[in-house]
Amino acid sequence: MELLPLLAAHRVLGIIRARDAAAAVAAGRVLVDAGLPLLEVSLITPDAADAIAELAGIPGAIVGAGTVLSPEDVALVEDAGASFIVTPAITDAVPVAAGHGLPVLAGATTATEALTAMQLGATAVKLFPASIGGPSYLKALRDPLPGLPFVPVGGVDAAAAREYLRVGAVAVGVGSPLLGDAVAGGSLDELAERAASFAALAAEFA
Repeated sequence: MELLPLLAAHRVLGIIRARDAAAAVAAGRVLVDAGLPLLEVSLITPDAADAIAELAGIPGAIVGAGTVLSPEDVALVEDAGASFIVTPAITDAVPVAAGHGLPVLAGATTATEALTAMQLGATAVKLFPASIGGPSYLKALRDPLPGLPFVPVGGVDAAAAREYLRVGAVAVGVGSPLLGDAVAGGSLDELAERAASFAALAAEFA
């Protein structure tokens, strides 16, 4: 799977950290139906591999695993059917997944870390936590590194998402501002409304 064109096409990665696998699947279905098919299921979610496996079977869904830290995690999520992995930092999982041909969105904060992530085989750089510098920090990073694909994650609400995309982010990763309490038993109808708003925002940058 070619992750970078999908990030550029869809612009929003929905980050799911749920109370259980069932809640993760329910939220993921809503996102896909609303036009946000790029999903990251964090391994913090209990039985995350089960959720990944079920969501990967939904037509149109593009499902990755998040908070992947180790080679063992890579094996677990690869077996579950994850199409890509996401790490919070440069971990042992990055070169292992890349070596398996599994696209990696690798966590980095500085220019040095970003370049290291790409040298280890990452497909794109997860700028995390993006909130410490905001869109102006992403712009500063991209000035000397215009060819690096960045995906800001951490504190990205709709307003920030628009600014990140405006200054050159290939996509944004959105957790709580999108999922809200839907991953803990909250309203799926309200999630659908938020998802539609983010889908409309993404369409502005299509």
